[in-house]
This record gives sequence, C-alpha cells and structure tokens, in this order.
Amino acid sequence: MKSFSFARLGTLVAAAVFAAGTLAPDAAQAQKKIRWKMHGAYGKNLAVIGPPANRIANWVRDMSGGKFDIKVFEPGALAGGFAYYDPVSKGSFEAAFGTPGANQGKNSAYAFLSSWPFGPGLGEFLAWLEYGGGIKIADELYARDNIKYLMCGLLSPETSGWFRKPIKTTDDLKGLKMRFFGVGAKVMQKFGVSTQQLAAGDIYPALELGTIDATEFSMPAIDRSLGFYQIAKYNYFPGWHQQATTTEVIVNMDKWKGLPKEYQAMLYGACKANIGIQIADGESQQFAAMLANEKDGVKNMTWSDDVLKALRKAWEEVVAEEVKANPDVKKLWDSYTAFHEKYKVWGERGYLK
Repeated sequence: MKSFSFARLGTLVAAAVFAAGTLAPDAAQAQKKIRWKMHGAYGKNLAVIGPPANRIANWVRDMSGGKFDIKVFEPGALAGGFAYYDPVSKGSFEAAFGTPGANQGKNSAYAFLSSWPFGPGLGEFLAWLEYGGGIKIADELYARDNIKYLMCGLLSPETSGWFRKPIKTTDDLKGLKMRFFGVGAKVMQKFGVSTQQLAAGDIYPALELGTIDATEFSMPAIDRSLGFYQIAKYNYFPGWHQQATTTEVIVNMDKWKGLPKEYQAMLYGACKANIGIQIADGESQQFAAMLANEKDGVKNMTWSDDVLKALRKAWEEVVAEEVKANPDVKKLWDSYTAFHEKYKVWGERGYLK
C-alpha cells in the first residue's frame, strides 16, 4: 500500500471542525434541543468500526452544548446491521452509520462508493472523493431516495479471506461457500465460489455451523474481534478486493433540511474529523492482531503472483460488465478513471515503491 500523508486531511478537518465549533456557542443557545436516533451498523465494541458512531454523536453533543443529542443504537435495535437504507429514506429514524456497500441491493453503484477490487489506496481514494467528483455523484444518488450522504470515515486495506485450508491456485476456490462483500463477490463467483453478504454478527455462527466455508470481513483487528481465527486458520493478504473502504452517515433528507445550519456544520465537521481518527486507529492496531493470530495458530498467508494475476483479470471482466449494466456505475467509473489518469503522474513518482 502506498504511504499516506495527513497534511491535506488535517487542513480539511481543522477547517470543518473550526467552522462548526465557532458557530456553536451563541447559535446553540438560541436553538431548542433536537433529539435524533442513529442506527449503528456495527456493534460499539467492534475494533475500529464500532466506536465511530458514538464518537461522532459525542462530538456533536459537545459542540452544541447538549442541544443536538444523537442517540446511537446497536445493530438490531432499530434495524438489522446492514438493513438501514429504507428506514432512513422513509424517516423511521433520522440517521445511520454504516458503509455504502451495505446498500448495494438498492443500487449496485453504492458498492463502488465503498471500495472495489484492485482499487486506490487511502490517499488517492480520499482525493477522488473529496476533489475529483466522487462525493458529488454520491450526493446525487442518495438524494433520489430522500437521503443526505456524508462520507464519514476511511479504513485501511482488509485481509482478503479466512480459509480452513490453504488456497494454492484458483482451482481451490471452486465450490466454496463464502461470505464476501461488495463487487469483489462477483470476482469470486467467476471462480466457482458461492457468495453471500452477511452482517458482522452473523458471520461467526455461519462459519461455526458450516453454512459458509470461508469469509472475509475487514482488517485483522476487526476480524479478530469477531473470532474468525478460532475456526479458519489461513488468513490471506493482501486485500486485493478492498485496499481502502469508506464509512458513511446517511440522514433522512427532510430531517437534514430541517436541521439548523450550525448543527449541519457540526455533523459534517464530526464526520470529517472521524476520517483521520479512523485511519490512524486502523493503522495502529493491525500488526498486534496479526501477531496474536499467529500465536493462536493462524498462518498469515500471501497470495501468489499467479492467483493475484487471475483475480485481476476476472475483475477487469466484472467491471466491464458492471459499467455496461448500470449507468450510475458508469458515471462513477468514468469519473474515477479520468481522475486516476491525472493522479498517477503524482502517484507513480511521489511515493517510494
């Protein structure tokens, strides 16, 4: 993975949080108290992706002097882990913290707002989203269903699978039942893998019962929180399917429009601040989790060049199919590829290989 600089991100976060903070004291006093419910797609105790929902809610509460109070609910309390899109759209509750790929059943383009195989690292992905048009397109897609989109976090590369047996060639994938997220699942299907998307809390029981043979979910620290190391002893790297993954807060558009501008700025600023915190938190935890897994009998495996080459070839077929099938995917893909052509002048020279 290419190294990542926090310089530009720090400027963006500081500006956003400062704007929210300077608006807050006088304006907040004039506002009546607003109480929102926010669904959390991940349990609060899950490493890296569990804390942000409450972190964001706490920041907003502090900046507003307690006047903007967002209560976060665990998965299952308001909706199933990934089943939050329709309730937010309809206004059943005001907001949700999750990831765009959770919504791909509504529109396959949402998977591309989370991550995609052999995609960009943290710096390039964030640059395209913020300054290359990615967020603008996301805004348009979500607004169709009465939803305000806030890009609200970024995760480092994932592991690309937990298996009971070593995978030496792509032939070893054939016939496996595997939990797999996002558009990468369609790559695995080309090798005879039967895939399904499961929320975090449903994966371990499925592995234990044999409903699935293998799984991917996230980074080593997050996966360790879920106990995969107890069952599947071969953990594969690199995460070819998700080199960087976004998280989101989505808000019912009517509720967003009815929110005072200073409170909008607070929530926006809290999301921007969470990006840097989430990256640093994720980067800081992975090596310890990998070493702990090794002590528990896990083998940290590296995909062979031949397997990665075959996966990349399959991905090129998948993305061509996706672009052809969905004009929203085409719009996102055209936007990113145009940005990438310009970015690589810098990306291929600015970083140590």
